[in-house]
Amino acid sequence: MTRTRPYGTWPSPVDPDALAGAGRKLGQVALDGGDLYWLEGRPAEGGRSTVACPDGDGGATDLLPGRDVRSTVHEYGGGAFAAADGRLWFVDAADQAIRRRERDGRILDVTGARPGVAFADLQVDRARERLFAVREDAGGEGEPRASLVSIAADGVVREIHGGRDFYASPRLSPAGDRLVWLAWDHPDMPWDATELWQVALDADGDHDKPRRIAGGPGESLFAPVFAPDGGLHVVSDRDGWWNIQRVEGDSLVPVTRETTEFGLPQWVFGQSTYAFDDDGTLFALMTRDGRWSLVRVDRASGALATFDLPFTQFDQLRVGSGRLAFIGASPSEAPTLCTLAADGTDLQRLRASTDRSLPAAAVSTPESLSYPTADGDTAHALYYPPRSADYAGPADERPPLLIKCHGGPTGATGTALDPRIQFWTSRGFAVLDVNYRGSTGYGRAYRQKLYGAWGVADVADCVHGARHLAARGDIDPDRVVISGSSAGGYTVLCVLAFTDLAAAGASYYGIGDLERLMASTHKFESRYLRRLIGDDPDLLRERSPLNHADRVSCPVLFLQGEKDKVVPPDQAEAMAGALRERGVPVAHIAFPGERHGFRDAANVRTAIASELAFYGRVLGFEPADDPPPLEVDNLDR
Repeated sequence: MTRTRPYGTWPSPVDPDALAGAGRKLGQVALDGGDLYWLEGRPAEGGRSTVACPDGDGGATDLLPGRDVRSTVHEYGGGAFAAADGRLWFVDAADQAIRRRERDGRILDVTGARPGVAFADLQVDRARERLFAVREDAGGEGEPRASLVSIAADGVVREIHGGRDFYASPRLSPAGDRLVWLAWDHPDMPWDATELWQVALDADGDHDKPRRIAGGPGESLFAPVFAPDGGLHVVSDRDGWWNIQRVEGDSLVPVTRETTEFGLPQWVFGQSTYAFDDDGTLFALMTRDGRWSLVRVDRASGALATFDLPFTQFDQLRVGSGRLAFIGASPSEAPTLCTLAADGTDLQRLRASTDRSLPAAAVSTPESLSYPTADGDTAHALYYPPRSADYAGPADERPPLLIKCHGGPTGATGTALDPRIQFWTSRGFAVLDVNYRGSTGYGRAYRQKLYGAWGVADVADCVHGARHLAARGDIDPDRVVISGSSAGGYTVLCVLAFTDLAAAGASYYGIGDLERLMASTHKFESRYLRRLIGDDPDLLRERSPLNHADRVSCPVLFLQGEKDKVVPPDQAEAMAGALRERGVPVAHIAFPGERHGFRDAANVRTAIASELAFYGRVLGFEPADDPPPLEVDNLDR
């Protein structure tokens, strides 16, 4: 029997403890013949990431117990392990050295620890017993130096190419006679302009002079991949959408010609959206209007055959020996590592990101929204109504709205079942997860609509999204709160400073001072602001919430990792201090061991429980969870 309770006060099966413990993160996937490996982040173990394989009993075997596998290249890392012939090469988070796990479980040093040196995007050269990798060396003056290197079995590192600001995706041809990679320079990000380079290798592995074979200004290339016959392919957005291309000499020939995306923004190494089976069959992941599909691609005609699968989001596609491996998810299923026969049969779920399940009646499923926004444009979002198996709100009441702002800002929200969203909807909140202009998945033109307009266009899209829902009668416009992390945290602070939309906001390691960020952030993003806003000091000050703290009148919660190098802790400290001094209600929680993004289960629990307690105090409701005490300066109730 459904009982009536005010929105926000519903007892929920998704409590903070469950949320913290349910957050296994499934990352990089690798196939080595018939063996399957994946990277698994474990919040319950302090956020440690390990390489795992199936244990044959529905669980996972930790192949590197006690070790943490993570690269720090570009701060976001990725591509931190590689597998070949039953052996694993991995980047050890403790010192960024590369080590190798032998078939008998022994761990051997490969590079040894080198102060300031980190590696990523490992690629095995089986025939020559060596690795290729991206190296970042912060041991000198100025920015860390990037290069593409080979690493011999005895640990000797040789530079193959240097002098570019960034490298990614070293890939070896099946015959071992060609090596390709991507490179780009400041001020471009990899989704702005990249180049594809190639070098010929002789029998001993020595190389001739590298040459550029594709890409350049105004074209983003992604994920070079060799087919079994040696044909080189790459994803390019030269037609406005990330489509698969075949490399012929110095030309690109379209394989697909879709108004959809087969690529991703390269925030991390080791991404994979398409792959070839041993017989040359091409499989790919593509996204259109926020929904992903798995397709078989006819290499001659570009025709697509879509697999009928219960997933709307896919990641990490790998193919070999007639079998596909990927991470699949849907609005009713959390990310799950799966395998599938090449003919679309025999779907097997091997490892879910959570051991907990929610009753179907308690799961809020998203509605895809496209709505008019500022400048005559259209914005996109996923709307989740409040949902409970046991409770409903009063008939004369509308639910509060939580607006979520994804990071990046060149990122995108997805349709996977997310306990962090169900945490709110199961308590009686509506959630609007915004793919504001600048988000990925809607083509290059939509992605570039944020250039010069960060802090304006994204803010407008949040405001217009809330108004759209209020006009439909879905939410209470007087009880709108907003939350976001990193770049999303910046959008939160801009909404609070430049509009009267929200009653409160939560900034997870968000940006308050753009000039300070430009001077202190890491190399990968150090020129990013020039595209998003520009480098005019007056404009940077104008778009910085810290300089408009006098316009923020609603309560703000700040959550910040003290080891964050992407958005340094002084950003939250300065913003919180300015608001506190003005008498604005402020709560500020710092997490000593966290970097950019919270990995430890205890910290995840504290953050979400504090956010719930914060909204309860601001909006005047009593959460059913009895959240822990939260110190909010300048707030009476």
